[in-house]
Amino acid sequence: MSRPRIGYLGTGLMGGPMAINLVKAGHAVTVWNRSPEKCAAAVAAGATQAATPADLARASDVIMCCLTNARAVEAVVFGPDGIAGVKGPSLLIDFSSMDPALTREFGERLRAANGMGWVDAPVSGGTPAAIAGTLTIMAGGTEADFARAAPLMEPLSQRVTHMGPAGAGQMTKLVNQILSGGMMALTAEAVNFAKATGVDAARLTQALAGGFADSKPFQLLAPRMAAESFENPLGTVAMMLKDLDTVAAVAQGRAALPMTDMARDLMRRAGEMGHAEDDISTIVLALKGRT
Repeated sequence: MSRPRIGYLGTGLMGGPMAINLVKAGHAVTVWNRSPEKCAAAVAAGATQAATPADLARASDVIMCCLTNARAVEAVVFGPDGIAGVKGPSLLIDFSSMDPALTREFGERLRAANGMGWVDAPVSGGTPAAIAGTLTIMAGGTEADFARAAPLMEPLSQRVTHMGPAGAGQMTKLVNQILSGGMMALTAEAVNFAKATGVDAARLTQALAGGFADSKPFQLLAPRMAAESFENPLGTVAMMLKDLDTVAAVAQGRAALPMTDMARDLMRRAGEMGHAEDDISTIVLALKGRT
């Protein structure tokens, strides 16, 4: 059986490496990005570049996307030259993060427009996992849609879990972001404290490895924060803040978020200092009150 042709919308920090891994797995991949130059690495790896999302859809059996926010997803799916106007592809797998209610709405609109299924499949692991093909993926959608999507996500992930119907993947990603965002803020606080009190912050990951304080965010971010070295972003302040703002909106009237609220405040201050599009590790600078 031939492999399905895959269209990939959004070739940024996460989507670019994911598209390349699909090419390496033997899929015919067509890519599109709002900034066309960001397709260059995927094209060099063997992907074909489309001029519009609609053109991409015409060349694809299954479409994947990893975009900045719900507004961007809506634009490429339902906007002018969007994929909703094309009949042919059977499924959209959305790796973007957004409000679960919106993902359910978009899925219903797309199915009504051209019959495509929708699987919400937000990811965790940052750019290192996107490059290595070891992302953690939490998915929502019908059993039938997930069954079609799961094999296609194997080249991208170390684990894919079907969490339930449409929106369940997005809701699980919000849980993930509560834990990740809180740990990122705590790592910034710990590194700042260590440097202020004379502890060698560069040795923290070695000293605490395997203990109760250890975690993947700590191992990845503490060395960056200690050295104040923020090149090759693992993820931006703006992206994490966007997700935590979504957490707060969904939790309104349902659940208390005292730790998440503090993490949001730290990330917002980092953004106000000019670091919104910089690596998430720059939140440590907000604790020092300087750029």
